[in-house]
Amino acid sequence: MTRTTETRSAPRRLDFDPDTVEHDLAALVLTVVELLRQLVERQALRRVEVGDLDEDQEERIGMTLMLLEDRMELLRERFGLTPEELNLDLGPLGPLLPTD
Repeated sequence: MTRTTETRSAPRRLDFDPDTVEHDLAALVLTVVELLRQLVERQALRRVEVGDLDEDQEERIGMTLMLLEDRMELLRERFGLTPEELNLDLGPLGPLLPTD
C-alpha cells in the first residue's frame, strides 16, 4: 500500500499596497451595486410588463436606472475597471452577472 504525501504551500501573502486595496475594494463594491442595479432593472421591467406602473412612474424609474448606469460607468472608469471584471466567476455556478 502506497502512502500519499500532502504538500502544503506557503500561506499567501497579503499585498498591502494602498492602490491595490482601493482597486479591489472598489471592484467588490461596484460588483454588488451592479448586481443590485440589474435586479432592480429586471423587477422594474416586470412591473411595466404587467401594467403595475403609471406613465410617470415608468418615466422616473427609466431615468433613475439610466442615471445609475451612467454613474456606474464613471466609477468603473475612475477605478480602471471593465464590466467583465465586475462579473465574478462562481466556479461551477458560472458567472455572477448575466452576460446577455
